Amino acid sequence: MATASASGLTRRRGAGAAATANGSDDDNTVTSPRVSSPTPTRNDALMTPETVYESSGPNGHKIAYDARDLHETALRARQPKLTLMEEVLLLGLKDKQGYLSFWNDNISYALRGCIVIELAFRGRISMQRDSSRRRFPLADRVIEVIDETPTGEVLLDEALKLMKTSEKMSVSSWIDLMSGETWNLMKIGYQLKQVRERLAKGLVDKGILRTEKRNFLLFDMATHPIAPDGGGAKEELRRRVRATLTQRTVILPPSPFLPEGIPFRYLRTVAMLCAAYAANVLENALGTLGHEARERAFAQVDELLGEYAQWPFGKGAGRGEGGVGANLEAVIREEVNAAGEGKELQLEVVAACLSVFTRLDSLL
Repeated sequence: MATASASGLTRRRGAGAAATANGSDDDNTVTSPRVSSPTPTRNDALMTPETVYESSGPNGHKIAYDARDLHETALRARQPKLTLMEEVLLLGLKDKQGYLSFWNDNISYALRGCIVIELAFRGRISMQRDSSRRRFPLADRVIEVIDETPTGEVLLDEALKLMKTSEKMSVSSWIDLMSGETWNLMKIGYQLKQVRERLAKGLVDKGILRTEKRNFLLFDMATHPIAPDGGGAKEELRRRVRATLTQRTVILPPSPFLPEGIPFRYLRTVAMLCAAYAANVLENALGTLGHEARERAFAQVDELLGEYAQWPFGKGAGRGEGGVGANLEAVIREEVNAAGEGKELQLEVVAACLSVFTRLDSLL
């Protein structure tokens, strides 16, 4: 088993009751002027609709549609209902109050890392195919766009456009730039603004959260508590967290939010756990556990982060047959093998982002 990541990643327990609404975070505190990114080149061949006519009804009337729409719909049907960023944010939000802890200064950076991971899972980006890349640490390896098809998620598509129209940069550089962690004024425009609030509004659109106004001392702010008919999304997340961190044999039953047939179901869950751990929101899912069980769960996710922050995954790890999550390594290896060789460079990006998470506290 890989040793627990000695990265200085610090758990902040009991974040306290003091809190702010989502809009007043570091996502929108930029004093320098925004430099707009280059406009992507228009490809007329890609923009031309592939019109198909199909007879319908007894009168033989023809209906015109773009065949590519059906293809995109089929692709999106193979994606989970919630993105990785939405899952992490949902774990961090207080159920009834609808805001994040005031003391959490890691979540903004972790959410940008989740954006990169999600793009890799969806096959939009990968490591640049260059044998010399192995000379560099994972986080310093250059990524490239391999598929510029929109995902349908606004934040993902915004990040994808930035990557497509800009110079190729490393994993850590992209996370830094999208977080606004740069002294280069020419690149301050790469920062993604108000990520927390936009994710929360996306969850409102999906019926999982609702919006209400709360008074914070002298001003009113929008908060996003769990909707009464939210479909149990957060409870399903909590069950998945507890199942992965407390059971010897991890089994993830299909759910409306992670149905059977979604690629990398178990690897996605591990990435969500590691991102939530780095973002200091994982404890919110472990509140029903006793003190000792909670400590073991934290030790378990720390080991998972160490094992999957390297490529190939779990290299040198040796989970005992009787330990928690003893089947995870084998199940994830099956997922990777089933995906084929073409996915390896994409999954290498996932490992690189997790390696950035291991040293998150030293970066901020």
